[in-house]
Amino acid sequence: MNIFISGSSRGIGKAVAERFLKDGHRVVGFDILKSSIQHPDYEHHLVDVADKFYFPQIACSANIVISNAGVQNSGKDIEVNLKGSIYFVEKYAFQPSIQSVLLVSSASAHSGAEFPEYSASKGGLLAYMKNAALRLARFGATCNSISPGGVTTDLNKPVMENPDLWNQIMQVTPLKRWASPEDIAEWVWFLTVVNKNCTGQDILIDNGEKDLNSHFIWPDSKFL
Repeated sequence: MNIFISGSSRGIGKAVAERFLKDGHRVVGFDILKSSIQHPDYEHHLVDVADKFYFPQIACSANIVISNAGVQNSGKDIEVNLKGSIYFVEKYAFQPSIQSVLLVSSASAHSGAEFPEYSASKGGLLAYMKNAALRLARFGATCNSISPGGVTTDLNKPVMENPDLWNQIMQVTPLKRWASPEDIAEWVWFLTVVNKNCTGQDILIDNGEKDLNSHFIWPDSKFL
């Protein structure tokens, strides 16, 4: 299959690209950074997803489109995270070869607990995902999104490398861990390759941080 991935040079996008390459697929990556992947089945394009007129014509058609490129508190979060994802999906997904589309949102889309424009951009992705899912259904293609919580990427080093901040995060994370980029890649693999019936849905992957923080207070409680 032909897999198109935006934001493929590092973090989640790189892990996803490598996961598909490992299984023998052809991967076309898009990023503002140079390629960090050396593989005979990997093709790289220097692209700013926020520029809707900048996308190249690719010789093959995509079977799977994964919109992952994103920024945080950049002053361009809406342009890159939301509009860029829309431009990318609209350019490559709506054609007869498409089988699955996945957008990478964020737990912030559910909680709002992050930078304002970042949270808004990721929340907008959930609405766009449902819109795209309705239209992609005519091709028999699934379209979903994932909302990771904490992921051990370079973007999160400011809190990962600060023991006090990391301890605060772990106190509100029931499973006491964050996902690795490789963990997220497995979710992407499942939703785009294995899954044939789930569409128009967002999957929250946050180690329980958002929904498992209610505390039952009672003397000698055995419940928590």
